[in-house]
Amino acid sequence: MIDRRTALAGVAAMFGTALYAPLARAVGAEGPVGVPTISDGPPSAAVFTAPQRALMTALSERVIPTTDTPGAIAAGVPAYIEKLLADWSYPAERVPIVAGLDAIEKRSMTDYKVAGAKATPAQQDALLTLAMNDQIPGGKTFFEAFRQLVIAGYYTSEIGMTQEREYLPVPGEYNGAFPYSQVNKVYSA
Repeated sequence: MIDRRTALAGVAAMFGTALYAPLARAVGAEGPVGVPTISDGPPSAAVFTAPQRALMTALSERVIPTTDTPGAIAAGVPAYIEKLLADWSYPAERVPIVAGLDAIEKRSMTDYKVAGAKATPAQQDALLTLAMNDQIPGGKTFFEAFRQLVIAGYYTSEIGMTQEREYLPVPGEYNGAFPYSQVNKVYSA
């Protein structure tokens, strides 16, 4: 099966030059040669407060919601984000994410009188849209980095590789007349 580092390299190629620095560092696209592998286990330090973690979890599910396949929460994206930020980012690189979550929380309290994690999905979508359109302080910077973290976390997870996409460990035979109507999912190998 494909390992997470190889999958991260594929995701890095998808984002191109605007890759969020901790992601680039984790795949070895930036920094010294021989970057150690991403360790298993919990983050080396807590990055988020409990309310920030709850909001980050809720918003990650809005970026990749559960549909006919599992969403970001089921794929373990929130834990991945905290692990990546704790172990692969410099403190200054965490600032846009943490500040963005705080700004979204403040806006949620102002607009909806409820914590962002407890807002309805429609309200959370509206808050993310405000961030994406830079209508929240630091919103655009937060949104781009957060979106990359969620997508990378999801598509490098087992769920993202095997349930969202069709996993073929060894591609089958070549069939030049394969009917398009039989294509179910995008293949990953």
